[in-house]
Amino acid sequence: MATEKTTIETTTQGRVLSGTVVSTKMQDTITVAVERYVMHPKYKKYQRRTKKFLVHDAGNTAKEGQKVDIRETRPRSKRKHFELVKG
Repeated sequence: MATEKTTIETTTQGRVLSGTVVSTKMQDTITVAVERYVMHPKYKKYQRRTKKFLVHDAGNTAKEGQKVDIRETRPRSKRKHFELVKG
């Protein structure tokens, strides 16, 4: 009975979210507001929930008000763990 150790390669790209750029005041960093709809558990009415993420933007290519896609990546700083996919 031979025991072989098999390795499973998992290449995860991370979450991909879409949102709106709300701030470009930092160097190589933008702030993106991601909006989602959540049903209230008691009243069954949909509510908008917004969360802001700090996103790495090399070269400061995105502008305020622009719709962008962001992807989860390794932590680049204390609060920045997303990168710009397309803008």
